[in-house]
Amino acid sequence: MPFRSVFGHRGPIGLLSRSIAGGSLPPSLIFSGPEGVGKRLVAQAVAQALNCPNAKPVDSHLLIDACGECATCKRIARGVHGDVLTLVPVETGTIKIEQARDVIDRAMYRPFEGRRRVTIIDDADAMAAPAQNALLKTLEEPPSSSVFILVTPRPDALLSTVRSRCSQIRFGRLNAADVAAVLERDHKHTRREALEMAAASDGSVGRALNAKADEFTGARRDAETLLRSNRVRADARVRVERAKGLIKGGGTPSAERDHLGLRLQALASMARDLSVLASGASPDLLANLDLRDELDALAPSYDSARALGLFAAVDRAQTALDRNVSTKVIADWLALQV
Repeated sequence: MPFRSVFGHRGPIGLLSRSIAGGSLPPSLIFSGPEGVGKRLVAQAVAQALNCPNAKPVDSHLLIDACGECATCKRIARGVHGDVLTLVPVETGTIKIEQARDVIDRAMYRPFEGRRRVTIIDDADAMAAPAQNALLKTLEEPPSSSVFILVTPRPDALLSTVRSRCSQIRFGRLNAADVAAVLERDHKHTRREALEMAAASDGSVGRALNAKADEFTGARRDAETLLRSNRVRADARVRVERAKGLIKGGGTPSAERDHLGLRLQALASMARDLSVLASGASPDLLANLDLRDELDALAPSYDSARALGLFAAVDRAQTALDRNVSTKVIADWLALQV
């Protein structure tokens, strides 16, 4: 898809568009950032902008963008364009030296039908060390008609010699509104489903798709109940009693930990949102957009200091959970902090 169809990442996309328009795009690039935020889509949009016969300026932000409708754009989007190659790990989870040598050989030839030959290496951190070493010379001095884009959530896993030969562009997490929009447009979820899934996404469409939205919905409900009941601080005994919703009871230790972990995630997300409201920042930054009314009702009782204190307490509780502290001990302690 073209740049304008990618949600979020305004800064990196604008930089890439300006570089392509000005003929200054580095030939070897690393796209780094969290998993599932659209890095590979942007790499594909670069390939389209470089090769689309109808590419043109869109606005002051996008000095050039592909049309997205011509045969070239459609073939790149389907992954069948002769001059755009995407390299992915094989069944073993690695990218082998034979794969690297193949793309190096192809890069030596002039483009067959487009203007630029683009090689996208997805999950580039999965490249075995011999494969990375084989790429070094090509990354340092690629043919004038070739562009290499290494896509990875873990750039530090790449050899330092590889990183030094590439310009790195960092992608951040998407906001919940953008995640929900992608889920609606590309995965046909209803608005309500998309918002619930986005709340559990931590800014990643991939994580939203893998998350169990119904389980997180229950966790958010328990978290919101606890915050609502503690708007006015009660004595310690009452607060500990109210925290029983954070633990399941009767399950296996693993299930108990998962149950509490989801509720800690929900509490952290809501504490962050309360902090956003207290600061007067744009509501578009909220992770729990579908709970705006509930958050507005809680906001008068959770000013900036209390919301930040809650977030810090949840973080400490998560650390304790990771260290195998009893779930009941964690829930009781957290209840006294809320």
